[in-house]
Amino acid sequence: MELGSVSAAHGSVESGTMAGVGKCILVTGPPGVGKTTLIMRICENLKLSNPNIMLQGFYSQEIRQGGERVGFEVVTLDGRRARLASSTISSPESRQWPAVGKYKVDIASFESLVLPELKIREETGLFIVDEVGKMELFSSYFFPAILNILQSNIPLLATAPIPKFGKDIPAVVRLKNHPGATIFTLDKSNRDAMKDRIYPQLAGRSREAYKNGACNFLK
Repeated sequence: MELGSVSAAHGSVESGTMAGVGKCILVTGPPGVGKTTLIMRICENLKLSNPNIMLQGFYSQEIRQGGERVGFEVVTLDGRRARLASSTISSPESRQWPAVGKYKVDIASFESLVLPELKIREETGLFIVDEVGKMELFSSYFFPAILNILQSNIPLLATAPIPKFGKDIPAVVRLKNHPGATIFTLDKSNRDAMKDRIYPQLAGRSREAYKNGACNFLK
């Protein structure tokens, strides 16, 4: 498959093959099926299994006002938050922001929180990325940071939406075609059992520094 470049608006990615063979667990599924819930359950269980494991990354959630969804925010695993997109902000600055439907994407806010979380550190055992979607990929630095993680051989647990019209985002195609990728498609019938299927896929895949006993987090 030819891996073409992605436009700057959706994350500038050079064409070509990936150099790394890091483990990538990619969870796909329609909106609202429970991808974020699954990711957080896995994080909780990993922490219970080994409180010393260092998890890095973020998850996304809706912002609601009066029962209505008005935007999205990103949240780090230690609880820090930043706006991802909003349908209610009206300012001179926001007029220049890219849009997905009615939502304006605050790239600067997203990058200020997420990019530091995607930096590789010696003690990192697993990266969590929820999600690799259109809004996140407006950042030209986001997907290159993910490629860097894959080249480091630190495991990556990520989510991606199922496209409405049958055509994946190019960045998601690249993840699916990564030599270390395992893809799980979540639906209402399998979501309760999916955690037990993903858990063994992460066993023994932590960073080399953890293989000698520092991070046997799936014993």
